[in-house]
Amino acid sequence: MPSRVCPLPSRSLILSLMGSSALALAGCAAGPGATPTPRPDAESAPLMPSTLFSGGAEAFTAWHCTPDQDLVTAAPDGEELRLWSAHGAWRLAPAVVASGARYQQGELSFWNKGDGAIVESPRGRLECQAHMRRRALTRRDRPGVMFHARGNEPGWMVSLAHDRPEASLTLDYGERQLTLPYRVTTLDNGAGRVILASGRADTPFELRVEAGACFDDMSGEPFPARVTLTVDGEQYRGCGQGIAL
Repeated sequence: MPSRVCPLPSRSLILSLMGSSALALAGCAAGPGATPTPRPDAESAPLMPSTLFSGGAEAFTAWHCTPDQDLVTAAPDGEELRLWSAHGAWRLAPAVVASGARYQQGELSFWNKGDGAIVESPRGRLECQAHMRRRALTRRDRPGVMFHARGNEPGWMVSLAHDRPEASLTLDYGERQLTLPYRVTTLDNGAGRVILASGRADTPFELRVEAGACFDDMSGEPFPARVTLTVDGEQYRGCGQGIAL
């Protein structure tokens, strides 16, 4: 891994990154900060923030950086770079560079060549090394699903149907399986945040999803969303990804 160049604390850089407006990435979503428009069919699934999706990229890449920081990127067709940190998501456009590939959004830039990368902002610089790549989930992997999340110890999974407000929950290493309707209690496209609640009073649950770099705590695989599921007072944490195609 490249040596440290600037001894700024990682929080300084993240606060700088947060100073740039988080962009709504092209995908299955309404515009930043927009209020969802009611659909004629009340049983349709809601639009999810596009910051939860790969944008058509084939893979997500995890980066270990110095000062200590972990990032996730995806590059759909090389036309842009989607960048997730612990505090949000950004969309960077291609920029001119003599070698490698460079992307920029305002004063935030990402330059990489091979498995090395440099991320710069007005308040600091990260030197990063590609650590792991994960193939993005598609509808072929998860038919009929628009968002999938998973976690460990105990193992659990949640899948949201693409055509109706319905969640399929697999809990406790598969010992419990539930299929329940849900309602949206919070939908913030600008922040990439969604909170869902059970549509049945006799079987309550809450699902919180927020755009940001997430890593499976067993495999280390990268995801663009952090997820918290609460069922019967038990809380499960993990990572997730939107599935558009």
